[in-house]
Amino acid sequence: MLEVRRIQTSAELPSLTEPLPFQDLFVSASDGLRLYARDYDPGGDRLPVVCLPGLARTSADFHALAIALSRDADAPRRILCLDYRGRGRSDWDRNWRNYDLKVETADVLQVLTVAGVHEAVIVGTSRGGLIAMSLAALRPSLLRGVVLNDVGPVIDGKGLVRIRGYVGALPAPRSLDEGAEILKRLSDAQFPSFTRADWRAQAEVTWREQDGRLVPAYDPALRKTLEGIDLETPLPTLWPLFEGLGGVPVLVLRGAHSDILSAGTLAEMERRHPRLRAVTVPGQGHAPVLAGPLVEEIVGFVRDAGSRVATPIRTEASTAAP
Repeated sequence: MLEVRRIQTSAELPSLTEPLPFQDLFVSASDGLRLYARDYDPGGDRLPVVCLPGLARTSADFHALAIALSRDADAPRRILCLDYRGRGRSDWDRNWRNYDLKVETADVLQVLTVAGVHEAVIVGTSRGGLIAMSLAALRPSLLRGVVLNDVGPVIDGKGLVRIRGYVGALPAPRSLDEGAEILKRLSDAQFPSFTRADWRAQAEVTWREQDGRLVPAYDPALRKTLEGIDLETPLPTLWPLFEGLGGVPVLVLRGAHSDILSAGTLAEMERRHPRLRAVTVPGQGHAPVLAGPLVEEIVGFVRDAGSRVATPIRTEASTAAP
């Protein structure tokens, strides 16, 4: 079993006030809904990286990582950061039931097909990690490595209940500074090491300006997807999907205060996957912010994954996304 290493993360989060070195990529989903991705493309033929955000998060969460990877002096590479339907700059779906892992996994495959990405390292935060595991079942030849940011095959229902408490129910702040205070009140126990600047940076990617006011950067109807959570009924586990990652290296990041990925689940993931490296992030919960030393960890992981000869993935995982 690999040793779980503990590292500090930087309190300095990326500023979105500087010019952003990416192109806008718009793709039509199979049902015609317009999907969006940030495309950081320095040119060249290095193994690309695809970044998949959490439930109510957007492509903006990966800006610092995308800059580091696309400008890596040793191996600059293309980075695609996606907005799922109903998030960021992707269109909202009139049917909230389409905010579903199966639909979103199909959307990811559609974006990658249009973008010409046939192999990649996947960086998945929370829901993005579940989609990464689904991709291993649906298209195993796509994956050359996976980063799971605070997610695994067993999800703690208490954490989902906490998330249900604020997704689609955030107060409307009058300013980003007020938004930072709202986020701090909601999640201070998850991120006790965050500074005022950290919370302000999180507010910048949680709300967007529309008609002179701040609104969430996602469709509030996402809340409906969480309404059926019942702590009396255990959530289904996804070990068959996780075992589908057996042919590729995996890096797992876990916030020390996480209420979604438990230390016990992480230990079992290490036991089952011989090429898994685990990093526990002190002072953070669900999900760790990809900045500072965590960026360096991922850059090193991607370099290594890109230098390996691809290993055929043999899996008995179901070919249906969860």
